[in-house]
Amino acid sequence: MTMQWIKVADAADVPEGRVRTVTAGTHSFALTHLEGEYTCLENRCPHQGGPLGEGSIENGLLRCPWHGWDYHPCTGKAPGFDDGVEVFPTEVRDGSVYVGVEEDVAHVRTVSDVIAETLVNWGVTHVFGMVGHSNLGLADALRRLEVTGKLTYIGVRHEGAAAFAVSGFGKLTGRPAACLAIAGPGATNLLTGLWDARSDRVPAIALTGQVATQVLGPGNFQEVDLASAFAAVTCFSQTVLPNSKHAELANLTVKHALVQRDVSHLIFPDEVQNIEVPDAEAGTPEGRLADVAIAPSADALSQALAAMSDAQRPVFIVGYGAREHTDSVIALAERLGAPVLTTFKGKGLISDRHPLGCGVLGRSGTPVASWFMNESDLLVVFGASFSNHTGITSKIKTIQVDFDRLALGRFHAIDIPVWGEIGATCAAMHEALAAHTPATNRQGEIAERWEIWRNEKQRRLVDDRGRGVNSTAVFAALTRHVPDDAVLAVDVGNNTYSFGRYFECTRQSVLMSGYLGSIGFGFSAAMGAWCAAPERTIVSISGDGGFGQYMGEVTTAVKYGMNITHVLLNNSELGKISKEQRAGEWEVWQTSLHNPNFAQFAENCGALGLRVTSADELDDALTRALAHDGPALVEVITDTDLI
Repeated sequence: MTMQWIKVADAADVPEGRVRTVTAGTHSFALTHLEGEYTCLENRCPHQGGPLGEGSIENGLLRCPWHGWDYHPCTGKAPGFDDGVEVFPTEVRDGSVYVGVEEDVAHVRTVSDVIAETLVNWGVTHVFGMVGHSNLGLADALRRLEVTGKLTYIGVRHEGAAAFAVSGFGKLTGRPAACLAIAGPGATNLLTGLWDARSDRVPAIALTGQVATQVLGPGNFQEVDLASAFAAVTCFSQTVLPNSKHAELANLTVKHALVQRDVSHLIFPDEVQNIEVPDAEAGTPEGRLADVAIAPSADALSQALAAMSDAQRPVFIVGYGAREHTDSVIALAERLGAPVLTTFKGKGLISDRHPLGCGVLGRSGTPVASWFMNESDLLVVFGASFSNHTGITSKIKTIQVDFDRLALGRFHAIDIPVWGEIGATCAAMHEALAAHTPATNRQGEIAERWEIWRNEKQRRLVDDRGRGVNSTAVFAALTRHVPDDAVLAVDVGNNTYSFGRYFECTRQSVLMSGYLGSIGFGFSAAMGAWCAAPERTIVSISGDGGFGQYMGEVTTAVKYGMNITHVLLNNSELGKISKEQRAGEWEVWQTSLHNPNFAQFAENCGALGLRVTSADELDDALTRALAHDGPALVEVITDTDLI
C-alpha cells in the first residue's frame, strides 16, 4: 500500500498544548501539539465516536469532549487501560504539518449501493432531502450515482419541502422521485408532503435513516418507530435488514409506488447502510410491469353508449384522474358536441379557449361551468372523485368512468358506473359512436356564456378600495403573461379560489394540493416541477400565509439556479380563515400576519424581488420576473376582500 503525505495545517495554527480537527481527503484527524511534538490521532473516540479534535489537553492528556475519557496526545493510549486510538505518521516540513495516510482502497459495493442503483434502474432520477448523521451511508451511495450523472440530488432547507417537491414532481410526470431524511424528526417532517402525494394518488418514495438496530427499543436518541409512523401514509413500508433481499426490496418499493399511485418507504438502520455486498446485483423493472389499458365490460359499455346516444344535452366532466387521457376524452366530447367542464383539480385539462371548454366546476369555478351542468340531461364523468368540493350534482343522470372500482359510486349511487382505464374506454366509445350526430350544437351557447362571464370579470377589474390590488386584476395579468407551456403550482387559500375562477388556461399544467389542501405546497412543488421539466416556464402562486411556511427554500432555488417565478398575494392575513369565521358568525380572531418585505427577502436570498402595490404595475413586474434567468418573486399587495 502506497503512503501519501498530505499537508493538514500550518504549524503555527496549533499552539502548544492545543488540539484541532484537520482533514486529509476523506480522513479526519485530531492534530495535537504537546511539548513541541505534533501528532495526528484518529479523530474518533472508540467508545461513542466523540470527535477528539474538539476536546482539550489537560495535564498532558487529550480529553474526549463527550464523556471525558483521556488519551496520551503522542501515543494515543488511555492511561491505565488497554484501549486507545490509532496514531498516524506526522511530520513538520518548512513550517507545515503533514500526515502520512495510505491511498484509499477501491470502494466495495454496499447495501445502499444496490438499493440506490435499483431505484435508478426503475427511472428514479431525482432525490430531494437533507443529509444527516443517520443516513450518511445511503447518502454516499446517492453521491456516487450523482457523480456519474445517473441521479440528481437537491439539498433542501426543510424535509417538508422535500416531500412536497416529490409530490409536485409526481403530479407533473406520473413518475416517482424520492425524498431523503434522517431518523426521528427528519423522517416525521416528511409526513405532510407524503400525505399530499397519497391523497392525490401520486407515486412517491421516502428514504429514511434510522438508529442502529442494536439500540432500537430502549428509546435511543432520535429513535422513532418509523414503521408505525409511516404505516398510514404508505402502501409499502419496510425496514432494510442485513439479510434482506436488498434489490428485491427496492424493486417492490418502486413497483408499489407506480402501480398503486401511492407512497413507498424504506427504513435504513445506520449500520445496515454500509454492509458490504460486493457481488450483489441491482434490480430492474424488466418483466415486472403489465399493460394497464383495461377495457370496460360489454354490458357497462352498452348501457353507457345507449344513454349517450339518447341524450339531448350531454355534458362531460373531467377530473384529475383523467389527466393522462385528456386528448381521448376531448375527442369523444367533440364527437358528441358535449361541453367539457373540469373539477378544480382538473383545471387546465381542456383549454378555456377550446370551443367546448367551459372552465372549472364547483366553489373555485366559473358560472359558465355550473350553468352547463345545471342545463344538462346527462353527465359523463371521467376520473373525478365526486367529493363535496367538486360540485357535481347527484340529481342528473350520470355515467362515471374510472379505473378505480372503489371510486365508482363512492359517495352516492351512480346510474351507469363503468370500470375501465379511461383511455381504453374513450377509444371504445368513440369507435361505437363513429356515426353519431350531436342532437344539439352547443358551441354558440358556450361562447355566449363565456362572453357574459368575461364581461363580468372586466367590470371587476376596476374595483379598488385603496387597500391593495384586486384578485381579478392579478389573474388577468397572469393570463396575459404566463406562456402556454408553463407549469403552474398553486398553494391553498383565497389566492387558489381566485386562480380557479379568474385565470384562463390554454395548455398549462396545473399542480395543486387537492384533497389534502395543504398550505405551503406551492413553492416547494414548483421546485419539483422545475427538476422534472427545467425547459418549461415554472410559475408558483401563493398567499403570504402559504409562502411563509417554506420561504427558506428560496435559497435552495438560488443555489440550484431554479428558473421559478413566484407570485405572492400579500394581504397580511389568513384571508380564507377570516372569511370562514365571518360566514360562521364567529369573531375574526388570530388571522392577521406580521410580514417582512417579501420582495426584499428574495433579494437578500439572491433572487430577483419585485413589489407591486397597484394594478398598473403588474404587467411590467411579471414581464421582468418571467424574463429573469433564475428564481424571481413578485410580491403583490392585495385587498383581502376583493377575491
